[in-house]
Amino acid sequence: MSHTRQERLEALGRVMDTLDILRVKCPWDAVQTNQSLRPNTIEEVYELCQALLDDNTPEIRKELGDVLLHVLFYSKIADEKEQFDIADVCDALNSKLIFRHPHVFGDVKADDAHQVEQNWEDIKLREGNGRKKTVLEGVPAALPALVKAFRVQEKAANVGFDWETPAQVWDKVKEEIGEVSQAIASGNLRDIEEEFGDLMFSVINAARLYKVNPENALERTNRKFIARFNYIESQATAAGRSIRDLSLNEMERLWQQAKTAVNPEHTDDK
Repeated sequence: MSHTRQERLEALGRVMDTLDILRVKCPWDAVQTNQSLRPNTIEEVYELCQALLDDNTPEIRKELGDVLLHVLFYSKIADEKEQFDIADVCDALNSKLIFRHPHVFGDVKADDAHQVEQNWEDIKLREGNGRKKTVLEGVPAALPALVKAFRVQEKAANVGFDWETPAQVWDKVKEEIGEVSQAIASGNLRDIEEEFGDLMFSVINAARLYKVNPENALERTNRKFIARFNYIESQATAAGRSIRDLSLNEMERLWQQAKTAVNPEHTDDK
């Protein structure tokens, strides 16, 4: 069901009115601060990401509401301190959208999504309250390492620092595998950790070059592993045994069964 613009504004207004009441009358809502809400915000964003990965429309709608509540809550706290309110947030966002889309609102040319991304990087380098920003400055330090690696590689690629063809990345992956082997042979734990990091960074880069989001790919593999491992455990329980009592050969046999018996998202195991 599609609502009119007025209905959407009225719905947003109702949520804001409810939040105003809760901020005064609910003991929990009344004492929240930016710092106390922050862990909950992180959790809500992850729950939204899970719903998106599941492509679960009812859950996406629900989790979007939870994330929106946090946006409104932070804006409400700032309004109470006379710093800004939700209108300022929306106005700043609207101005940024227009400024960063000169191919729509100006005379800059962009024929495809890649050119748009390159234009964005050029624009963001010019932003920063009068000082020149660096290419990688916009990548949040608090991002999980896998996501951060993907983002810094994207940003570097958008200014031309990239392989000429995707196939070239495999020589780098092979090189890093060799360096991991050498580090393991040396027995130096610090070197082993560093070389594993380099290897993972190069694999993430390969995923990017082949248009695969490594976070989504790894999460799908996590879920596949969990489903198949749970199958092994359930089969052991059904036989009146503990999974700890199974031999490795028995586990491997059940694992192979699980590949056809359990298949989350219906992905093929190549």
